[in-house]
Amino acid sequence: MAEVSYSTFDVERLRTFTIDIFLKMGVPLHDAELAADVLIKADLRGIDSHGVARLSGYVRLWQKGRINPTPNIRIVHETPSTATIDGDAGLGLVVAPKAMQIAIEKAEKAGSGWISVKNSNHFGIAAYHAMMAVEKDMIGMSMTNASPLVAPTFSTERMLGTNPICYAFPTGKYAPVVMDMATSAAANGKLEIAQRKDVEVPHGWIQDKGGNDTTDANGLKKGGSLLPLGSDRDHGSHKGFCLGSVVDILSAVLSGASYGPWVPPFVAFLDPLDNQPGQGLGHFLGAMRVDGFRPVDEFKQHMDNWVHRFKTAETAPGYDSVIIPGEPETAAENERITAGIPLISLVVEDLRCLATKMEVTFPKSI
Repeated sequence: MAEVSYSTFDVERLRTFTIDIFLKMGVPLHDAELAADVLIKADLRGIDSHGVARLSGYVRLWQKGRINPTPNIRIVHETPSTATIDGDAGLGLVVAPKAMQIAIEKAEKAGSGWISVKNSNHFGIAAYHAMMAVEKDMIGMSMTNASPLVAPTFSTERMLGTNPICYAFPTGKYAPVVMDMATSAAANGKLEIAQRKDVEVPHGWIQDKGGNDTTDANGLKKGGSLLPLGSDRDHGSHKGFCLGSVVDILSAVLSGASYGPWVPPFVAFLDPLDNQPGQGLGHFLGAMRVDGFRPVDEFKQHMDNWVHRFKTAETAPGYDSVIIPGEPETAAENERITAGIPLISLVVEDLRCLATKMEVTFPKSI
């Protein structure tokens, strides 16, 4: 195991650095601020794999001509409660929040709003977009397809992405209940973290190219594939495969984005496959007004009661309490907003190199 060290950075200074990188890419200021907010939110919530550690990846895609810094994001099909949006190859970090804003506006008028997006790119953490609805006393939902790394049950071929899905529910005195998860046994970002730390991953995350279980964090690089949520058929991998398929269909088949094995790879040195059936990555976002079902105060009161009852459930030996969806992320954000954001040494070095190449000042650690 390699020696692991961290440096901690002030949140606002790291945000400014991230904005500056996007500005160097030619992204307009408002969009650069929005994109930076999405990445910083990931780091604040402890989802280190989807924060500023991804910044170099976006830059490389831009240099390859696969990210349009000034997209014409537009509605191409619409009803009072639904729309399909063409992201014009823009940053998913910008396209998805703008699509969710349209979903919220439709929900304000029609009770719910549903947006399918094509021609986009990686959109960061799904929770950022779903939680936008919570601020308006709405239930938010967001999902996206992704680069094919996951083999369906009974297969060794990469056919689906990790295809995350998120639901966010407003509450009263408690933090919002936020379920944000990959539909694979593990998100690819967790493999990247394991690679940086030079440690093995748990059984059931990856199979090698022959379909055998492996704990090698570099298994994907050696031709293997991630497994669906459930890991194998005996433990319900068919359910993870079905969930990933739903995300792919709603995000891409419905919108006109590319799907399945044709989803463009996040890494710049790999080009999209020929004969693309659609355009870019796809997302699906939704917002539902709580007061379309019952008064908001009543709902929040019962959400608080729901949280309290689950937190006081009898626990198994060795465990103190049930963890509510979104609770660890809320705890991380409460701590990091004041203490700063810790970055592993390999990420720090990568960002320093990026700063030099882009002629941007990299902040000093706290």
